[in-house]
Amino acid sequence: MTDDPTTLLRRLFDRAVEVADPMQSLAASLPPRPEGRVLVIGAGKASARMAEAVEAAWGPCEGLVITRYGYARPCQGVRIVEAAHPVPDAAGQAATAEMLALVAQAGEGDFVLALISGGASALLVAPAGNITLAEKQAVNQALLSSGAPIGQMNMVRKHLSRVKGGRLAAAAHPAQMLALMISDVPGDDPAMIGSGPTVAEGSTPQDAAAILTRYGIDIPASVTAALSGPGDAVPPGDPRLAHAQNVIYAAPSQSLAAAADMARAAGLDVRIGADDLEGEAREVAADHAQQALDAQAAMAPGDAPILLLSGGELTVTRRGAGVGGPNAEYALALALHLNGAPGIHAIACDTDGVDGAAEVAGAVITPETLQTAAQRGADPAAALAENDAHSFFAALGAQVVTGPTLTNVNDFRAILIGPA
Repeated sequence: MTDDPTTLLRRLFDRAVEVADPMQSLAASLPPRPEGRVLVIGAGKASARMAEAVEAAWGPCEGLVITRYGYARPCQGVRIVEAAHPVPDAAGQAATAEMLALVAQAGEGDFVLALISGGASALLVAPAGNITLAEKQAVNQALLSSGAPIGQMNMVRKHLSRVKGGRLAAAAHPAQMLALMISDVPGDDPAMIGSGPTVAEGSTPQDAAAILTRYGIDIPASVTAALSGPGDAVPPGDPRLAHAQNVIYAAPSQSLAAAADMARAAGLDVRIGADDLEGEAREVAADHAQQALDAQAAMAPGDAPILLLSGGELTVTRRGAGVGGPNAEYALALALHLNGAPGIHAIACDTDGVDGAAEVAGAVITPETLQTAAQRGADPAAALAENDAHSFFAALGAQVVTGPTLTNVNDFRAILIGPA
């Protein structure tokens, strides 16, 4: 191992992001350009980059893609609209209405290519029933602060929408549709990526209402009404989806494998954990800290350094008023549980470059993290109590800031363990 630990960890994260870049990975899953009319649509933090990759292979295309502010890419024919994430806004609502109108024009013999990545849940905005945008925003913000797993959040979003839960694909019937997806959800379930706008949905509005009740989320009368009837999510077997194909072409497991290959080449003993971890960030961190300490205790003189890799999507139950995100909170809790253990370094980042609502991917920790915090007057326990991990790591200069990565394959966590 020639790099210092923090440099190596950052290189591993960068490699995980690189292999999920649509310009590197999408073309292999793209068929030859069909004859006749082709429409390219999409939504998500990677969708503009995906459209750029499509046009690099197919040439200029007609279409519309919605991405996060700051994530636009130069395209030749596909129009790129930027909107808000993780809480939707009017720009996303207007663009979604335009997209639904566009695909409704598609007919027999036309081909619709849908580009779906993480973030599409917020960027595709078409509230169901009489729900207003402001009410949709409030419910979405409450879900983000509740600690609910992403799968449960997305189930609620589907039943409060006129575009998710297969409705986008149904709107394009009878055209042929291919949806290419980048997975950012544990388990790589296509129905959960972007809340499944092109995938049939088996849950009911009552299932969504039960989730809101479970997490104590207050809802207005319009949401109650939308969740009290049979709903209009597209069920499995619906003939409107007979011509829709969904393909996940990039997933967290591929990025972890690429990072593992790089780590092995650097002489590390790589141990890949689950790529679909869920749970409270601070609780997972406590478990991983113990795993790291146990692994270190079992090391013999001359053993290669150990690297523990994992992915998935952790959550944070908001208890304080700080600025944080699942990866930074994981890193902070990990540092506290390791308590300065020598020889252990770690990185935790979101591969889309945005951890929570902050323009920060995540953070790195070292055996000196708590000592440095004490020298700079930063209180790690207080920061954790206030969900203020980003402010804590900013004070230490330990944030990982990438800017838009133009992809999204979920969280990346790596713990590097040397001798005590």
